[in-house]
Amino acid sequence: MVMDKLGDSLQGALKKLIGAGRIDERTVNEVVKDIQRALLQADVNVKLVMGMSQKIKERAMKEDPPGGMNPREHVIRIVYQELMEIIGKGADIQLKPQIIMMVGLQGSGKTTSTAKLARYFQRKGLKAGVIAADTFRPGAYQQLKILCEKLNVAFYGEEGNPDAVEIVRHGLKALEKYDVRIVDTAGRHALEAELIEEMEQIHAVAKPDHKFMVLDAGIGQQASQQAHAFNDSVGITGVIITKLDGTAKGGGALSAVAETRAPIAFIGVGETPEDFEKFEADRFISRLLGMGDLKSLMEKAEESLSEEDVDVDALMQGRFTLKDMYKQLEAMNKMGPLKQIMSMLPAGMGGMKLSDEMFQATSDKMKNYKVIMDSMTEDEMTDPRLIGASRIKRISRGSGCSPEEVRELLKYHKTMQTALKGFRGGKFNIQKMMKKKLGM
Repeated sequence: MVMDKLGDSLQGALKKLIGAGRIDERTVNEVVKDIQRALLQADVNVKLVMGMSQKIKERAMKEDPPGGMNPREHVIRIVYQELMEIIGKGADIQLKPQIIMMVGLQGSGKTTSTAKLARYFQRKGLKAGVIAADTFRPGAYQQLKILCEKLNVAFYGEEGNPDAVEIVRHGLKALEKYDVRIVDTAGRHALEAELIEEMEQIHAVAKPDHKFMVLDAGIGQQASQQAHAFNDSVGITGVIITKLDGTAKGGGALSAVAETRAPIAFIGVGETPEDFEKFEADRFISRLLGMGDLKSLMEKAEESLSEEDVDVDALMQGRFTLKDMYKQLEAMNKMGPLKQIMSMLPAGMGGMKLSDEMFQATSDKMKNYKVIMDSMTEDEMTDPRLIGASRIKRISRGSGCSPEEVRELLKYHKTMQTALKGFRGGKFNIQKMMKKKLGM
């Protein structure tokens, strides 16, 4: 994923800063050069990169660190703030009844994003429905219908009706009891007069609260041209950037859109609905710089988990049985891919960089652990100390795993138990870590 590469490069530059004996002009220049290289490789506009570099140098040398902040933390804070300037703020997406119109060129991922967006609002507790008004592309109706069925999202369409404006009029009436109504419009291979005219007619009928333009991240800095054209037509209120996981031009698309003053609303970084997230510039940059995103992680947990999934009070008091661990593994599955969860943790709390193969191996191991625990008795799950050599053999035979794998599970449980004791107030005290997060 391109953002992984950019994040690795930026974090490498900041490590130089942290490891430096003292912060002088030479150190700052070296760090800025590394940041320049990282942003240019991610296709961020050269002019923006050079302007940002100059600002970092000037501020690092002239500004005094705020109270309670050392020079290293001060320079990292400057880098953070200047990156915010390049990316721009995210769009203001409120959780209230609204009509959303989706626009974009063919192949940008507009139809898939329409279904994912409906699912996003659904997860937030709103009733969402989708109107299939793309009458130009063959198969668009069926694609959106199947996606909505998979995600359990309300769908309205009229297969075979070529009049997109009429479909929208009927669809809005059919879904009038829904909180959020999303209209998927037609795309083309290029911005044609016919497409613009149809969009304007749909806009007049739907009177949308939001007009989201969907952009393929692979377009890079050309995103600016498209954003201007769609904005002139219907006045876009936000941009959804898709396929950030499969291109080296993601930084270009992000910065080019911000340059047009069109705020980024959502980003897509994969195929599943969980790989679609509301864009928050501060959280996004925090993750890029290895500071994690505990706020998003907590929100994801609140959306996905119930009180029965994890007994937080018991965990914080150090009571962590194999039953608790089993629940925890199930809870992690509900929250989404392991890689996404890990990327939200700060470097000092386990937010590590692993290859796709290593993440897959870790996920497979977690599944294996659950199979082993399914072969244990209630007493063993409650008190792992009961599990001696003879019980390990029995559990091994019952689960189809080797005795070594059973021992590995027991060792993993013990490690987790020790780590949780640390979270209660020692080395990894969360409140202390958050306070120390450079005052941001």
